Amino acid sequence: MTSLRIQRYLLRETLVPMLLGLAVFTLVLLLGRILNLVELVINKGVPLVDVLLLLAYLLPTFLVLTLPLSFLLGVMAGFGRMSADREILALKACGVGLRQLTAPIVGLGLLVSLATAATTIAIKPASEDLFREKLFHIASSRANIGIQAQIFNDEFEGIILYANDVDERSGRMQGVFISDERDDTLSSIILANEGRIFSNQENLTLTLHLENGTIHRQRRETGSGFQVIEFTRYDLNLDLGQTSMSADQPRKNKKTMTLGELYQAIRPDAATPPSKKRELLAEFHWRLAVPVIPLLFALLGVPLGIQPVRSGRGSGFAAGLLVFLAYYVLLSLAGTLVVDAGLPGLIMWGPNSIFLLASIVVLRAAAKEKPLPLVEFCRRWTDILIRRLRK
Repeated sequence: MTSLRIQRYLLRETLVPMLLGLAVFTLVLLLGRILNLVELVINKGVPLVDVLLLLAYLLPTFLVLTLPLSFLLGVMAGFGRMSADREILALKACGVGLRQLTAPIVGLGLLVSLATAATTIAIKPASEDLFREKLFHIASSRANIGIQAQIFNDEFEGIILYANDVDERSGRMQGVFISDERDDTLSSIILANEGRIFSNQENLTLTLHLENGTIHRQRRETGSGFQVIEFTRYDLNLDLGQTSMSADQPRKNKKTMTLGELYQAIRPDAATPPSKKRELLAEFHWRLAVPVIPLLFALLGVPLGIQPVRSGRGSGFAAGLLVFLAYYVLLSLAGTLVVDAGLPGLIMWGPNSIFLLASIVVLRAAAKEKPLPLVEFCRRWTDILIRRLRK
């Protein structure tokens, strides 16, 4: 009964800062996107329900980072607080060893790992796909509905569109004038009798279909090379930013592909280009490596958190941020080595291996009641800095 009570107490002390950190860090990451999405409501007239759906689709992308980070900070902050209040010392005096302190946190870390695995493997790719589709539907709807007769429309990047008359029911335009400035070398003016916008749900693209018109082109640098091209039918691709895809870009990219699709694309007999295969290989191993890190954080966070420090209760929070930053830098470096240097995908497991070795070293030192060299180094320089600031 006493052991269960201690385990519940340890879990409560870890869960409270963990959930608080999860809410704060997720909200901070969302704020950067919220400002852009609020602009859709204010300036573009997009319904608030659609914007809320976009935010919901963005959540899994951020949870991949905030779940392991908040768990590590919860462990470091909870055990750091108990260490500062001498509660860890009291538990050790009552015969509670490092194994009993670590066991409930490892169990919690396993749950966080499972949640992170579900997010990286299944939820995140599906949400990325839903986000792109929803954003495309919003943009295409605005393009079809927002075009008004005898008004210059600049919704599309590099294009100014003018129509003398627009049929509100069919969307067919009469007397179309287009200024196309997307090419840095050519300036184009397109005149057409009729035009209509079509959306491609498969590739998430918009196409302006024009009939019976002329294209007037001229080179910008020299002002020469003027061309007049007559056409009966002409299709013009409209750029909607991140919702559009080029003709040679597949409907599925590495972020929206499932784990099975990634595996099929990186097989030795797959027809994927080598540069693309390296990107997919890094993505495949990244999705499998990231869910393991909460378990390593559990093994590393407990012995680091119970170390006596002089800087107060907030030291665990700062130490947790430094540990996660170190892991994130190593993971980014591993991804760069796989994609740019062409090294094997197993390099993505390098950060996990380093943290596993660090966890073993730290656990052995904590079990023998030995001070950790890194902690002693940081403590020494902290004391020196405090003394200098007091002078």
